[in-house]
Amino acid sequence: METAIPGIILIEPSVHRDDRGFFLESYRESSYRDGGIRARFVQDNHSSSVKNTLRGLHGQSPNPQGKLVRVIEGEIFDVSVDARRGSPTFGKHFATRLSAENFHQLYIPPGLLHGFLVTSDVAQVVYKCTDFYRPEADFSVAWNDPEIGIDWPIDAPILSEKDRCAPRLRDVENQLIDYSA
Repeated sequence: METAIPGIILIEPSVHRDDRGFFLESYRESSYRDGGIRARFVQDNHSSSVKNTLRGLHGQSPNPQGKLVRVIEGEIFDVSVDARRGSPTFGKHFATRLSAENFHQLYIPPGLLHGFLVTSDVAQVVYKCTDFYRPEADFSVAWNDPEIGIDWPIDAPILSEKDRCAPRLRDVENQLIDYSA
């Protein structure tokens, strides 16, 4: 399902449940291509975090990463921010809850920032990336940037030092990809 920000796609996979548990296809290239995701994934990541941990808002420039995100344990409040200079939705965000229970996935195209808050006791998040992680290209934007205006369900999250000191979006705008190019 397309969202208000071009390129962000919320996926609600078919889950087959019975008294033994469940089965679903977590990824099938042809189905995702038919749904509008034409990305080639080159790296898988997996994180585990405790309740109230906020990771983000993270980006990579150059070589921005598209991500296909899902939760395999717990629940997160997941946020994507359009950081593509020249985009009509620049600085706008999309937020949703992803959980092991709802099985939803979120595709975030290259050029967007990504972050999430763990709302359960623990959450394990896995995501596929369209480009390799490059430490020299990695950057963060303040999770509470007032110009973005995300209504996080927390006031004092657990943050890394990098995320605690992150600048506002307008302060990193010169290093972002140009959407209009």
